[in-house]
Amino acid sequence: MDVSAFPTNAVLSKDEWLKARLELLALEKEETRLRDKVRAARRALPWVRVDKDYVFDTPEGGKTLSDLFAGRSQLLIYHFMFGPDWSEGCVGCSFMADHFDGTLAHLNHHDVTLVAVSRGTLEQIEAYKARMNWQFPWVSSYATDFNHDYRVSFTQEEMQGETINYNFRDMPASEGFEELPGLSAFYRNEAGEIFHTYSTYARGPEEVIGTLMLLDRAPLGRNEDKTMSFLKRHDEYAAKPEQQASSCCH
Repeated sequence: MDVSAFPTNAVLSKDEWLKARLELLALEKEETRLRDKVRAARRALPWVRVDKDYVFDTPEGGKTLSDLFAGRSQLLIYHFMFGPDWSEGCVGCSFMADHFDGTLAHLNHHDVTLVAVSRGTLEQIEAYKARMNWQFPWVSSYATDFNHDYRVSFTQEEMQGETINYNFRDMPASEGFEELPGLSAFYRNEAGEIFHTYSTYARGPEEVIGTLMLLDRAPLGRNEDKTMSFLKRHDEYAAKPEQQASSCCH
């Protein structure tokens, strides 16, 4: 953590501090009302029927997208950056995934299933999952077009072009990666029809990362010079600097 820049906050009396805090509270309440408005608009977003068949490689064998719901009506898929030629998962996605296990019981009892999906092979996923000591469901989309269809994986041909389409816009291919992160939501009705209801990319899923939300309330905040520059995999903080990998999500 870089603390070289000493904080320059004013030091005030308790009464003066309270006045400044109340001004911030008004801004925080405005943020909360806007957040509620955004969430309502998100729930009201139109849906798209999913007619394409996908079969994912899982520890229990091949499973369809419908199977991933595990008997529930709602499915959240985290698009975890882990390509088929990678030796380990993305640092930023690993940070996100550190927050999943504690949510599972609550999500599942609220009729929501959470699954991570990567284009890496199941063998790669299982080995890395064991290293990280994670329990959440994580499956491979290696043999499907799923990642490409939901714009989180890109072909060599796309990467050699001028632009790729990510986060609902065209961006220079030179600024992207073959694998990028995201979060997608799906609904399955009683007839078994599946609908894509929402996707978010880049910093969109950031609110899911509770550690960042806590850091935002600490005196020095995230203390980063670029997005998550402080980050390491949770088993790498005690490693020597030359053994620590930077986040592929930066």
